[in-house]
Amino acid sequence: MSTWTNWSRSVRTTPVRTLQPASTADVVRILAEAARDGLPVKAHGAGHSFTAIAATDGVALHLGRMNALLDHDPVTGRVRVQAGISLRELNPQLAALGLALPNLGDVDPQSVAGAISTGTHGTGARLHGIAAAVVGLQLVTASGEVVEIDERHPWSGAAAVSLGALGVVTEVTLQCVPAFLLHAREEPMALPAVLESLPSLVEDNDHFEFYWFPHTEKALVKQNNRVPDGTAAAPLGRLRHLVDDELLSNGLFEIANRVGRRAPGIVPRINAVSGSALSAREYTAPSYEVFVSPRRVRFHESEFAVPRAALPEIISGLQRYFARGAETVSFPIEVRFTAADPVWLSTGYERDNCYVAVHAYHRNDPTSYFAYAQSLFVEHEGRPHWGKRHTLGPGYLSTVYPRFDQFRAIRDEVDPERRFGNDYLRQVLGD
Repeated sequence: MSTWTNWSRSVRTTPVRTLQPASTADVVRILAEAARDGLPVKAHGAGHSFTAIAATDGVALHLGRMNALLDHDPVTGRVRVQAGISLRELNPQLAALGLALPNLGDVDPQSVAGAISTGTHGTGARLHGIAAAVVGLQLVTASGEVVEIDERHPWSGAAAVSLGALGVVTEVTLQCVPAFLLHAREEPMALPAVLESLPSLVEDNDHFEFYWFPHTEKALVKQNNRVPDGTAAAPLGRLRHLVDDELLSNGLFEIANRVGRRAPGIVPRINAVSGSALSAREYTAPSYEVFVSPRRVRFHESEFAVPRAALPEIISGLQRYFARGAETVSFPIEVRFTAADPVWLSTGYERDNCYVAVHAYHRNDPTSYFAYAQSLFVEHEGRPHWGKRHTLGPGYLSTVYPRFDQFRAIRDEVDPERRFGNDYLRQVLGD
């Protein structure tokens, strides 16, 4: 037996077996053996969820060998991939086909199955999370049945963001768009100015987000926009990338967090310096290169989707928390925006959202901070990101997801014995 841990090192478990299937047939066989032995099964990709959504003490399926791009249709722009392929592997392969995903998050180690199953999203007032690009998928249920789910299937609304509760996703069909370049503009801005200009910043940019440094009024804003066809790329210079993204955002930031952990009282000053360290920059590059940033400093994260109008009250509530001096927080707060989508358990289901993500250095205990932030989010009908930390259960979740009980009914149908259950699913879905 070997121990499995997630990226943030907050979840650790020792499965009875850890297996690496290479095909759907392998998954069917493994599920039959697990049923024979009465063992639960969980699939995982990169372990990039901050919750225990992929943890099991039964059979762990690592999908890293299921990483092939199986097919693509040059007319429709649809691609079929094995579910274990990582976004990092997929993006350049799509680019070679002249394609891209319409939106991405800000990191790319996640498997496609993991990204869609937890509702991974990016930012863009008129765009959606990755799961909204799913137009078909293959699911192996607890009975070993291989089910093909397309847009007409009765489970289509439930299958993409499924939390791993319905079965093992083995193949996914994604609706891509023609490859595109983004012009990136990143610059520091005072938080009051960001909030005052927020409607235009959100609506006038294809992709907008900002990072607020706690205990300060400093923010970093990112505006990414498509450029006209035929525009030449003007990528960030290698030296600027090394200084900004590796030295400042990772190397020195790791040191700052270690210092802040030992001397919490100086964290506000560290944040003030961090909020001023990155100067304005602009560049133009392929979309996936702009979306994705290196994240080498480990952390804990909790993120909620709330109605956009709630953001000023949430910012004010966090400011009051920091002003009380109960604790200091060295990590920036990330704010993003997406449009409503039709996926049942997507945080964007039928609602335009603002996402607020709070972070803590991985060596710090985030319990009090995250609990306070969660209380603010819940006041505004917040929906937790399924791969990020929260303590909510079905009593609350059924009030903010209109199709929650319908999802649970499908789960009862396809996995009555809870072959794919674990503690996290018992927390959020109940038994």
